[in-house]
Amino acid sequence: MTTQVNIKNKFLRIQKALTLKPLLGLGTGISKTRIVNGLSCETREGDWVFKTDMSKQVGGSATASSPGALGRAALGSCLAIGFMLWASKLDIAIDSLEVEIQADYDDGALFGTSDNYPGYLEIRYLVRVKSPASREDVEHLISVGEKHSPYLDVFSRAQSCVRQLEYIKSEKS
Repeated sequence: MTTQVNIKNKFLRIQKALTLKPLLGLGTGISKTRIVNGLSCETREGDWVFKTDMSKQVGGSATASSPGALGRAALGSCLAIGFMLWASKLDIAIDSLEVEIQADYDDGALFGTSDNYPGYLEIRYLVRVKSPASREDVEHLISVGEKHSPYLDVFSRAQSCVRQLEYIKSEKS
């Protein structure tokens, strides 16, 4: 069985299950991030561990990717995976697919020297697809994939972020 046929079969099975029992699609992802040393962080979610750090220019040790790199990777990989899911579902053969994320930022906002937002000023993405399918079919696939992309939605629409604080007073001064 080809990879895209396998993906399609699993896609259809999950789609049917979620149609019959929509509550199966609801959940909460929980990750825990802690400072390991300086600006170096370790994030755990389930069996996975991700490390992040900042460059030496900022005071980090440059031992891992920055949070920004992981955020861009989250968007790019979510788009790429979504496009392949839908290509498989729609029977559109894909020889290769790549998503390039370009994100403009102003570090002055992070360091309090600029009135810009601390997030991205603009995000652009370039989708490179090699396929024997027609351009119209590929454009349709990309449109459908974008419509159903969780991280394109996260990056495009304001999300509700609710902060809670658990304060523990230490004995150190």
